Parts: sequence; structure tokens; C-alpha cells
Amino acid sequence: MRAFSGASLVTAAMLALSISVGCSQVGQVKAKRSFKAANAAYQAQDYKKAAGLYEETLTEDPNLGMAHFFLGNSYDNMYRPSKKGEPANEALLTKAVEQYKLCAEKLGNSQIEDERKLAKLSLEYLVAAYGADKLADPAQAEPVLIKMIELEPKEPSNYAVLAKIYEDAGLYDDAEKVLLMSKEAKPSDSGVYLQLAGFYNRQGKFDKTIESLNQRATIEPNNPEAFQTIAGYYWDETRGDSALTEAQKRDYIGKGLEAVDKALSLKADYVEALTFKGLLLRLQANVEKDGAKQQALIKQATELSDKANELRKKATGN
Repeated sequence: MRAFSGASLVTAAMLALSISVGCSQVGQVKAKRSFKAANAAYQAQDYKKAAGLYEETLTEDPNLGMAHFFLGNSYDNMYRPSKKGEPANEALLTKAVEQYKLCAEKLGNSQIEDERKLAKLSLEYLVAAYGADKLADPAQAEPVLIKMIELEPKEPSNYAVLAKIYEDAGLYDDAEKVLLMSKEAKPSDSGVYLQLAGFYNRQGKFDKTIESLNQRATIEPNNPEAFQTIAGYYWDETRGDSALTEAQKRDYIGKGLEAVDKALSLKADYVEALTFKGLLLRLQANVEKDGAKQQALIKQATELSDKANELRKKATGN
């Protein structure tokens, strides 16, 4: 994550400030001016200038929670990955983390929707700051993600990030539990099944991979891509797992063809499905003993490949 592009929230922040600033308090008037100037510098991507002005704003009005987010994000945008490890550069991230935390604490329970959005965004950027390309401290990201899940229990992306942290740490059981929680929290979201399938596939649990993909297809029975994805996994497993018996290969090829035919029944000109059906037929030819059947399968595969190429050319106008 780099620059925050929520100009609407900047505008909302300025509006909220103008409403809240009293008629006579000098500090709040100064804070309003500093905040306006800081927002202008921020939008111009002059993050060093913006940071100084946001600091002034918070000195003049420490209760302005919104300024914490933009101050933190200004520091964040000043950080340079190419200078990772340099103390001054790392200090920018430390400052960004501090400000993101303050924003989340101050605005998390706000009655104003835009303030709550900034609090949520602060948590997202906080997780990113702890990522491998920045502070590389996943242990610090874990409680933040748990907090995000508590705030939005039906948001699958938070579960996915937490599960990846556990997986990268070798805590595979914990990763699986989190992904299953995600499915339970939002069973209508196809993405949760794809996340599970990807996880199981990386663990070498092909049966569970296919089970998750089939569950996804069940909730999206009219989506040809759901069935094409199943076919793709069968093709990849058949050609990539040298431990498979010939019977297993035949079984996987047959199930892959069944899935790709379902995809083509929903979308006859589905280029990817035509391509993968051809690839599966070539795999079938490899395990076929009868020479005549082999040639027939290869011929059919070639025809499908030619048809897919024609559709590609037609789509690009070539």
C-alpha cells in the first residue's frame, strides 16, 4: 500500500473540522488553518510538508483524530523500500505505525461514518506496515487483524490476510481454522472457497482443494469460470503429480473433462475452457493404449485449439 487516494475523505475531514471548530477558541482556529494547508500539501503529494503541517494541527488540536491518519500516511509515503534498513527511513514507518494506531483508537467508535472509515483504513495500513516489504513483523500484525475481524466479522479479506500470516509461520492448522471461519462468516462469497482451495493445494491436499472448488461451483451454478477453474486444477494435478497411478490419472482427466464440458455448456465460446479441454484431451491421449483412439483425441484437441485461436483473433480484431 502506498498513497491514500481518498480525496472524498479529505473533503469530509475538512467539513467535519469546520463544523466542530468553535467560534472563539484560538487553538482550534489555528488547527483548522493548518489542517487545510496540510490537506492541500497531501493532495499535491508533498508528504514532507504535509507531515509538518499535520503535526502542527495536532499540536493545536490534539482531539482531531482524522489528522492522525493523514500524518501517518504522509510518513508512510515518505518511506522508501530501496532504503530499507537505514535508521532514518525506518523511523518513518515507526512514526506511521504510531499515528495509524492513534487514529484507530480515537475514531474506531465514532458516530461519524467517515471517521469510522478512517479508523478501519488505519488498521489496514497498519497491517501493511508490518508486512514483509516494510517492518516484516507479522506478530505485530496478528492482533490488528483479529481486531479488524471483530469489527467486520463478515469481511473475508481480513481472514485471508491473517490466515496467510499463520501459513507463512508454519501454523497450518491455525491458517485452516481462520479460512474455515471466513467461509462460515460469509458462505455466499465465492472468494472464500478459492482461498481455501489455494491453501489446500499448497498443502498438497488435492481432495480438499477440489471439495472447496466444487462448493464454490455449487453457489455459482451459472458461472462457467467456476467449472473451468475445477478443470484447470485437475489438468495441473494430473500433469504435475508423478506419484499418480494410471487409474488416478484417468479419473482426474475424466472429472476435468466433465467440469470443462459444464463450463462450455454455459458459454460455448469460452476460450479458456476450449483451450483446457484440448489440454485435457492430450493428457487423455497420453494414457490411452489404443493408437487409433490416441490419434482421434489429438485431432479433437487440435481442433479445439484452432477454434480457441480463432476466437482470440476475432476478439482482438486481428
